[in-house]
Amino acid sequence: MQQMIEVRDLVKNYGDFCAVNHISFSVETGKIFGFLGPNGAGKTTTIKMLTTVLVPSSGTVRVNGHDPTHDQKEVRRSFGIVFQDPSLDDELTAQENMDLHGILYAVPSAERAKRITMLLNFVGLEDRRKSLVKTFSGGMKRRLEVARALLHKPRILFLDEPTIGLDPQTRNSIWSYIQQLSVEEGVTVFFTTHYMEEADRVASDVAVIDHGKIVAQGAPAELKENTKSATLEDAFISLTGHAIRDEEGTAADRNRAMRRAWRGGGRR
Repeated sequence: MQQMIEVRDLVKNYGDFCAVNHISFSVETGKIFGFLGPNGAGKTTTIKMLTTVLVPSSGTVRVNGHDPTHDQKEVRRSFGIVFQDPSLDDELTAQENMDLHGILYAVPSAERAKRITMLLNFVGLEDRRKSLVKTFSGGMKRRLEVARALLHKPRILFLDEPTIGLDPQTRNSIWSYIQQLSVEEGVTVFFTTHYMEEADRVASDVAVIDHGKIVAQGAPAELKENTKSATLEDAFISLTGHAIRDEEGTAADRNRAMRRAWRGGGRR
């Protein structure tokens, strides 16, 4: 099967600090791929390199066959993204947020109108299309962000902690939409999460990154079998030595080191 994302020997340095340390993995077209790791492990840095925000220090990346460093326009057209932090304009309506995204991606007006209606129906927000986003719950905003990310018909959907802070029922609802999208439209999904049960339930394959290095890859069932674990959470602890939410202090230390390197000329 065709590889939608290919990463080979990828490195990102900030001065003397190596945030991503010679990692390699691939994601097949139409698959749901979980990228798991504690805070500060290198997940967000990797996503930023895949989505043209950061330039790698070395290694190669292909996203939908294109190099994010040299073919930025083509790569950006290939993906939609839902960030960990909210990115909607609260003072606009749901439709206005969608419209603005479509204009930025040069989606023709007639097609844009049809896509907006279809996608708002898909995420259950058609009846709120004229409502200001500031009146939405957290779950409604997340669903709108998913709909917006799909407006320009991307081949890949990047999700960085898409369900953080949401109640279990809303989290399950959002993942149901995403699984349906993957099956019906063949969209490749690349996501990070701190909820191991989500990754166990929805991911075809996962990679576990720790201290900038990938320590395991495979289907969730394979990782559990290889570590003789009953759950993916237990497998993660076996592979990394700690629970996924235990590295806040370490992450803060790493962030300070990265800021020092940045000020000292480590930017590349």
